[in-house]
Order: sequence, then structure tokens, then C-alpha cells
Amino acid sequence: MVTRFSEIFRHDRISVLVNNAGISHIGNAENTPEADFDRVLRVNVKGFYNCIYATVGHMKATGGGVILNMASVAGSAGLQDRFAYSTSKGAVIAMTYSVARDYLPFNIRCNCISPGRVHTPFVDGYLRKTYPGREQEMYDKLAKTQPIGRMAEPEEVATLALFLCCDSSAFITGADYLIDGGFINLHG
Repeated sequence: MVTRFSEIFRHDRISVLVNNAGISHIGNAENTPEADFDRVLRVNVKGFYNCIYATVGHMKATGGGVILNMASVAGSAGLQDRFAYSTSKGAVIAMTYSVARDYLPFNIRCNCISPGRVHTPFVDGYLRKTYPGREQEMYDKLAKTQPIGRMAEPEEVATLALFLCCDSSAFITGADYLIDGGFINLHG
């Protein structure tokens, strides 16, 4: 697959890569089967690596670019019963720092965003499946884990992503941006 990507990139400039895939798993170190752990790392870490690997050489050859990785507060805080997910998002944060350092001389900036809970259709589906008849109660409980008292909206994360990918943020690289309603720094 990388060879085909390389052929496509030879003709067009890629100035921005946003790595925004992710899956989760509920479990701790004792009850997370190795196959589930591998699956989460394959998507959340190796998937990002594959995209970076396929684009960074092209960015170098064409004068630079921006790589933005979507991490999570789980990568810094280590969420309960999210062993594989927290591990994978911690790896994404470290990957961001490494890529930022390695490719700074080539005018390639690399940052990541670490959201707290974001209200998405995935959250609504999870609540319907896991807490039938108690969706609103559980939604409110999850929303209140952010000190700001609510979940982020996807547009709020997208606005930060847009800023980090445009020239207005040309002096920013190697940063992990929390957009977590105070979860990490204000959680008491």
C-alpha cells in the first residue's frame, strides 16, 4: 500500500496529515486479552505510524508540512479500565514529540490534541447499548467528569485542529494540546 501512496504523492503536494482514527477497549491489564491489546495498538498506534511513514518523505521533498495526531487525556492520565486505550494514546503523544524533533529541520511541524470526552454518535450508541433506559442519567454522569460540567462538542475539537494545521500556528510544534474541560489540570 505504501508504494501506491508514494506514486500518488509524487504528483501532488501534501501539506497536512491529520491522524484521527481510534478504537477503544474496556479492561485492565489482567482482563485485556492479548488479541484485544494488539488490535487497539494496531489501529491507534500502527495506523498513525503507517500514515506518517507514507507522507513524511513527501513532505520533506516538497518543503514541509503539518502532522496532527489525535491523542486523548487517557494518554496522560491513564483512565480506569482503559488499559489498552490509555497505552495506545500515550504512545501517540510520545510519537508526536519524536516526529516533531526529528523533522523540525525539514519544516515539518507535528502536534497532537488530547480531548477529554467528546459528545459524538459513538457516545450515544455506547450509552444506548450499555445502559438501556438510563442513557440520560449516564450521559450526565460522564459529562460531569469534566470540571467544566459537559462534554466537548466535535466542532470545538475541529476548531483547534484547524488552528494547529494553518499558518497562524507556524510557531507551534511538539505540543500536546489538552481540550478536556479541565479534566487533567483541575480534577481534584
